Amino acid sequence: MFVKRSDGKYKTLAEGVNQKTLAYGEKTLMSEFLLEKGSVVPTHKHPNEQIGYLIKGKMILKVEDKEYEVEEGDSWCIEENVEHSAKALEDSVAVEVFSPPREDYMK
Repeated sequence: MFVKRSDGKYKTLAEGVNQKTLAYGEKTLMSEFLLEKGSVVPTHKHPNEQIGYLIKGKMILKVEDKEYEVEEGDSWCIEENVEHSAKALEDSVAVEVFSPPREDYMK
């Protein structure tokens, strides 16, 4: 699969949190997230391992009971079925890879 850059096709997941699927295969899916300053990704969990990289901005990432201040260039890995949330301290851009692919992001 090859996906040409596109500024469209973002889906709003929560107020100020927008997601776009970039590419996916049988075992992984990559998404871009745009988070507006002050926006919150509510606490959730899913059966997918999640690896992320913060391209721009700053945020607080909470994984279970531990909080991390994430800055540009930082990365993370969240195991499957682990509760996590995020709060954008600045306008932020992150790329995340999910394995197996998130079916809700493929639609």
